[in-house]
Amino acid sequence: MTRALRRVWQLASGSLWPIPLAGVTAAVALGILMPLADALLGTAGTASPVSVLFGGGPAAARDLLAAISGSLISVTGVTFSLTVVALQLGSSQYSPRLLQTFVTDRVVQVTLAQLVGTFVYALTVLRTVRTADESGGGGTFVPRLSITLAFLFALGSVAALVVFLGHLARSLRVETMLRNVHDEATQAVRQIDDDQPRHSGEIPREPGTPVEAIRSGFVVDVDVERLLRAARDAGVVIALSPRMGDAVVVGTPLAEVWPAGDGPVPDTTSLHHAINRSVRLSYERTPDQDAAYSLRKIVDIAGRALSPGINDPTTAVHALSHVSAILGDLLPRRTAVRAWRDDAGAVRVLLPRWTAEELITVGLEEPLQYASGQPAVLRRIAGLLQEVAWRVRGEGLDEVLRGLLDRAVEQALETTSIGPRETDAWRSAVEDALTGTWAPARRLSPRSPTSGEPAG
Repeated sequence: MTRALRRVWQLASGSLWPIPLAGVTAAVALGILMPLADALLGTAGTASPVSVLFGGGPAAARDLLAAISGSLISVTGVTFSLTVVALQLGSSQYSPRLLQTFVTDRVVQVTLAQLVGTFVYALTVLRTVRTADESGGGGTFVPRLSITLAFLFALGSVAALVVFLGHLARSLRVETMLRNVHDEATQAVRQIDDDQPRHSGEIPREPGTPVEAIRSGFVVDVDVERLLRAARDAGVVIALSPRMGDAVVVGTPLAEVWPAGDGPVPDTTSLHHAINRSVRLSYERTPDQDAAYSLRKIVDIAGRALSPGINDPTTAVHALSHVSAILGDLLPRRTAVRAWRDDAGAVRVLLPRWTAEELITVGLEEPLQYASGQPAVLRRIAGLLQEVAWRVRGEGLDEVLRGLLDRAVEQALETTSIGPRETDAWRSAVEDALTGTWAPARRLSPRSPTSGEPAG
């Protein structure tokens, strides 16, 4: 039940419509109940017993409610049309995958709920306003408390619109986008650490019986409990083939199955069905449990910034700082395969993970490729390698980091004015970090314009 509720919450929070839909539903209910309250409290007469309530007649009430509803729906349409245009421009400059972050933005969702909710509430109340002729001689009905509330909602909508425009201006800044993606990665790392066991496993060397996928998509969630039950009931060991975030194509192996004992793998349709049902696929990757996807987004921003059409090395340097922080969170204690055991302690489910080498490749392969001729970016890559080396020292990644530093040094010497003494300082800093000694940043700075001597 907990997993089902969490999945519903993820689907709701990952879409733009649930909160606005809830706002519309609440507005309709409030628009029906408030006129009833007006009738019970006696505020719908010719004069209001409370001076702060609306004091006009039916014509004024209709004009006010019509003005509120008409203006709000117009403002809502224009505002979000301009927003989409601005986001399209931002996505073309940074990354189209950043639109996903906008959709899950709480300020955007709540603002839309406020605007459309006030529109629907005003329309719902408008239908209850009646003149004496329309009420068949029963007197006028002007729900003064309801109309006053509509006026307050309209004022709140104006405030929400101002807040939203300021939030939108901040959201389109690349620093804000990088921070939001970094927060996504941090939440994904925390959820992975909370939900999954820390003991590692190993996929058997001999080939298993393949289980083919019945649909295509990206792996966004795995129901481990269902897999455990299926493996235990069938007496097998199940190892998924794709990692979280990998693409799966229908008709290709989704998992491999081995017998837990000496017998053959049972060829049951229920087992194949359970494995396919346990792996949730989507048409796009999500950052919920896939921190590598957030890393991919930041690398995309760095790559766009280093493209000849944009040529913004400062943005690339800022993006690499986030890459460094995410890698430092992801790499320590990372195992290639995680194992789940049944109640008897037998390994039943094996899930492959992004290895440390693969994550480092995702984070640095393309920035290194695009950093040719960019001294500031190459210096930041050297600093990134020093930072990662400090955080993963003793994890067996020394040669990987040294190899990446060699590439950075080679590009710096061949395509920039960076000299050997500075690159030697880079090497010394990384080696020191691997042994637990930190080199201050001033020792790695470029040639000083006043002293004329290179750093190091």
